[in-house]
Amino acid sequence: MGRKSRRVKPKNARMPFVARTFEGLPHEGDWIALREFVPAAHAVVTLRDSDRPVRICSLLPGAGAGLVREDGEILVGLQVQHNYGDISRDIAHVIELALDAEPGRPIAMTDPGVGPRLQDLLAPDTSFDVTVEDSFFYWIDTDDTSDVSEPDTWETGADPAILSALEAANQNIAPTTKLDNAESAYVTQMGDRTYLRWILPHDESAVLTALARLHVAGADAIGDQTKLIGMFRAHGLLVPVWELLDVKAAAVDELMPDFSARLDEALADDSDLTAEIRSARQGLSTRQLTIR
Repeated sequence: MGRKSRRVKPKNARMPFVARTFEGLPHEGDWIALREFVPAAHAVVTLRDSDRPVRICSLLPGAGAGLVREDGEILVGLQVQHNYGDISRDIAHVIELALDAEPGRPIAMTDPGVGPRLQDLLAPDTSFDVTVEDSFFYWIDTDDTSDVSEPDTWETGADPAILSALEAANQNIAPTTKLDNAESAYVTQMGDRTYLRWILPHDESAVLTALARLHVAGADAIGDQTKLIGMFRAHGLLVPVWELLDVKAAAVDELMPDFSARLDEALADDSDLTAEIRSARQGLSTRQLTIR
């Protein structure tokens, strides 16, 4: 008797890995910030072919991919546990699923396969204006007049699991401030230490060289009370990190235009690198942490 033929189940085609997955979207650095660094924040986007409201959120209950509110608004989470290679495609797929989902239901993520990316789904003129929150109360669907900081005002039909997750998440949130005077710059208090993380839109190598030039010149601090301690490589961009030693976010924000001008000057400097700058550049490169 012959052996039973074994058929291999075909796999879905995968989107190729994209290092700079948010390139081409408005405020690319803010997308990265909400994906990797900012605990509680959200921004509304406009779809190209639908008038359904879509709110992009840093985090949703249980690190969920998305959910549809009773009024039809789509909430999409960026801080999730899945990654199919092209995060832009992943997020676009969540929106696709949500457009066909029943109101009041969470989105169950599936393998997105090959398909449109965020750059295809979003309207060319969409905004991405981030609102940073000091809690996760934006998870709760309330009427316009209710005080969402008071549990008694929450919808009586709110999912108990969401309320439980909300309470736990609020206890562990790291207070974060978005600076006004620099694009995609966020100050976060973590325990008794405070950090500024600035997602820069320039070529990674150029930023590394510019920061090395500033370091050698003694000009890589933002004022007297900050210290450049390292950087992240996140989704194709560099994210320098400064520790704030004894200064508030508002004071650092006032200094950002001057530092931005120094950085722009260093970025435009194409003179040969000295041995000291090369050494500083190498030192900075060893203090990078790559996240995807």
